[in-house]
Amino acid sequence: MPAAIFDMDGVLVDSYRPHWESWRITCAARGLPITEAVYAGLFGRSFRSFVEALCPRPLTEAEIQAWYDEKEELYRDIIERDFPAMDGASDLLAALRQAGFALAIGSSGPRGNVDCLLRHLPGADAFATTASGDDCRNAKPDPEVFLLAARRLGVPPRACVVIEDSLHGLEAARRAGMAAIALTGTCTVAELTPHADLVVTSLRDLTPPRIAALIASRKD
Repeated sequence: MPAAIFDMDGVLVDSYRPHWESWRITCAARGLPITEAVYAGLFGRSFRSFVEALCPRPLTEAEIQAWYDEKEELYRDIIERDFPAMDGASDLLAALRQAGFALAIGSSGPRGNVDCLLRHLPGADAFATTASGDDCRNAKPDPEVFLLAARRLGVPPRACVVIEDSLHGLEAARRAGMAAIALTGTCTVAELTPHADLVVTSLRDLTPPRIAALIASRKD
C-alpha cells in the first residue's frame, strides 16, 4: 500500500499570516517589536532558533516554554476563528483515500495545532494517523517525525511520499528514504528543485496516479 505523509503548515493550512500575527503580538508583549520583513527571513525555523535570533539576552527554559505555549495558543485562537485551509487540500485527500493510499500528517508543530487542523479541515478524517513535534525528540531536518508516521501507518519508508513546503522538511524526507514532493509558497521553485523529486505550485497539480508513479519510480 502506498502512503502519503503531509506536512501541516504551508501544505494543509495556509498558516503564514496566522503565525505572523501570533509572533507579532507575543513579541510586542515582551518589548521586542518585529517587522514582517524580519519575520519572513526567520519563517520556517524552529521556535527556539527564532527566539534566539530575536531576543538580545539568553532565555531560561521556563521563559522559552512560556513564550512557546502563549504563541501557539494565540495561533490556534486565530485559525479557529477562520480556518485557512490550503487550496486543493481536501480534494486531494479525498482522491488519495479513494485510490487506496494510507494517509498521515507529519508535522513539527505541537499536538494542539494538529488537533485543531483535524477539527476544521474538511476531509481530515482521511488521515489514519498523525505524528507531531510533541511525539518526537528531534525536529526536522531529522527524519524522526516522518519515520514515526510511517511506522504508525504500518508502511515501509520506500512506499511513502512526503508533501512538504520547507527545505528542512524535504531534507527530512530524503533522510527517511521517502520520495519528496515540494509545494511552493515558503520557498521558490528554484530553491526547492534541488531538494525534491517533484515541485508543484498547487496541490491541485497532484493526482493519485502521479504520486503513485513517483513512489514506484523510486522503489525500482
